[in-house]
Amino acid sequence: MSRRISEVLGDSAREPLLPTRLEDSSQDLDAEGEVVFERSNISDGQKREQKKLSYEEAVEAAGFGFFHGLLLVVCGWANASDAVEILCVSFLLPTARCDLKLSSTDMGLLTASIFLGMMVGGYMWGYLADQRGRKNVLVISLTVNGVFGGLASLAPWFWLFLLLRFISGVGVGGSIPVIFSYFSEFQPCSRRGAMISALATFWMAGNILAASLAWLVIPSTSSRFTLGSLDFQSWRVFVVLCSIPSLSSAFIFSLAMPESPKFLMEAGQEAEALDVFQMMFNLNQRGNSKSFQITGLTITSNSERVRAEVTRCSESHRITHIFKKGLAPIRQLFTKPLTTRSIVLVIIFFCISFGYYGLWMWFPELFKRTADGGSPCANVSRPQSVENESCYPVKTTVYKDGFITAASNLPGNVFTILLMDVIGGKILLSCSLLLSAVSVFFIWVVKTKAQSLVMSCVFSAVSVIAWNALDVISTELYPTQLRSTALGLLTGVSRVGAIMGNMVFGQLVDSHCAVPILLVSALLLTGGLTALRLPHTRQTALT
Repeated sequence: MSRRISEVLGDSAREPLLPTRLEDSSQDLDAEGEVVFERSNISDGQKREQKKLSYEEAVEAAGFGFFHGLLLVVCGWANASDAVEILCVSFLLPTARCDLKLSSTDMGLLTASIFLGMMVGGYMWGYLADQRGRKNVLVISLTVNGVFGGLASLAPWFWLFLLLRFISGVGVGGSIPVIFSYFSEFQPCSRRGAMISALATFWMAGNILAASLAWLVIPSTSSRFTLGSLDFQSWRVFVVLCSIPSLSSAFIFSLAMPESPKFLMEAGQEAEALDVFQMMFNLNQRGNSKSFQITGLTITSNSERVRAEVTRCSESHRITHIFKKGLAPIRQLFTKPLTTRSIVLVIIFFCISFGYYGLWMWFPELFKRTADGGSPCANVSRPQSVENESCYPVKTTVYKDGFITAASNLPGNVFTILLMDVIGGKILLSCSLLLSAVSVFFIWVVKTKAQSLVMSCVFSAVSVIAWNALDVISTELYPTQLRSTALGLLTGVSRVGAIMGNMVFGQLVDSHCAVPILLVSALLLTGGLTALRLPHTRQTALT
């Protein structure tokens, strides 16, 4: 753009822009053959021209205000619903294992099932979002999450419960990466880092909500009832309640939210994108007499080339072409200039997921080992048979500790909101991973359960900064036509790390407790050093 938006509008900001065909030497086509615009009433009689606005200029012209606050709440609720669906499994295990007759192996499979589903759904939904639009994919994936998550409460057999949780995970795997692509594409670059960090804090809200519901519902004997031949225990009621956020979020998106204007521009739907910018402007300028000035948007030649390629591919009905079409975005992610950043992000996502989910799921076991004093790895014991343990009455300590640990995310979330656009995601990501590695390295030094709880809170508060920084960086490093695909792929890598982390802890925590803990520390250190290879993205424009 040859002029800034303020220079284009000038003092006549309230006068509408009208396309005008000029009869003299001043033409209404610029050097690239695009229609330019002229003001209909100019006091000095001189004719001035305006080019079509790019995406970033249109976002700036639409303003920042009420619409973005509403968008944050709606997208944040969707993000929180995903957290509830993932974390609810860890809270229902203490009682569900008795009703479903689960062995330790079964519990490991159940914990891994949702991550397996997320791994499958991550790339699939991400690819569809880049081809068919963000909004529709969000509605469908959130619905899949909520419906099958709720149906799991009715499963009388473990294998059916496992299958339904897997399908629910497929839905979660779609909504997590797509929600960040969708949200970021409404944000001006000067506020994008802070707003994405604010969106990421809703994961903490979902964590707290899940812990609160578990603390309130599962120990309660009054919530138990009989449904036909099924004894509907309190943990089943908890599973139903955890499905409500996803379903309500899908309902809100389907009725009230627009498609991403960035996606619409990339798809060549200029009129629809203008309508979205108009709505954003109207909501942001409520009570203001300013009028909407944007009458044209620039569609880049690169976008047209990508759309043409997609169209040509979609015309083929042969399986081989369809398969190639699905793999094409992955090949683009590892083609210059995206090669280095994609490899680095794959390494980081694997390292942080292996460490975070592996260690997080085993904190209760480490707490139990410090109950009589000593470090978590000093009191090595053999696994206790589930049949020899009683699930009732339900102990509330695990839910209280979960609530405290979830609440410890708050300082890290506030820190990233305030400083993401000041420091930049790259520095925050690297420092957070390095500090997390140090905190995990000394975890076996603690001597009491209280100290273990404090250490888990420190790890939680520091590691959440890395997650928030990753949400910002991975969104800004990829172009629109690959953004959801990239986030879906990285989410899939993350799930592989989470599954492997839980498997390693399960195999070694009894015989060589220090090994998985030191491995987590080493991987977090590796991720922190690798992050230094990423480019800076602070306040960069989306491509």
